[in-house]
Amino acid sequence: MTEASREVGVVVRRRAIDNPWIDQLWSPAMVLEEVPATAPWTVLSSEAEATTYYAGSASIDLFSSDTANYRDNLADGAPRIWVALRRPDGGAELELTKVTADPTEGEALFESGCEVIGTVPMPAEIASWVAAFVDRFHVERVFHKRKRDRASTDRPRVPGGRSDEGAGRP
Repeated sequence: MTEASREVGVVVRRRAIDNPWIDQLWSPAMVLEEVPATAPWTVLSSEAEATTYYAGSASIDLFSSDTANYRDNLADGAPRIWVALRRPDGGAELELTKVTADPTEGEALFESGCEVIGTVPMPAEIASWVAAFVDRFHVERVFHKRKRDRASTDRPRVPGGRSDEGAGRP
């Protein structure tokens, strides 16, 4: 399986919210095309309602088996990057866990137990890199409809998956 990888920087935002159960909301703000020489969790800006942090670097990995997903993301007209963060050991600090350009993998992150998941616009330079990977490695797969096994459709079926014949019923 062909693979490509690229390091990017991730910026997140923490906003104060008026909610009886939580007092702040974290969300991805942007993905940087290059990794800056900035320490992770450095405050980039602070306002009354929100603080923006450089969360750190992460790798976007591309696989030749997933080129159809990348192509669909790019064809959408507004390609996205999925970013996931979680709290290790239930602590107060967040850990950057995944950055992906694959919409299928991004949607699966919602079921993975990560606490902060969101999308950000894909920067143009990264979109060009993903498009070049798709152009180089995408192979259109032909869909083959399976034919039903006629032998199993000839006998009547009853609920529970057993046939009437030989079931031992009176």
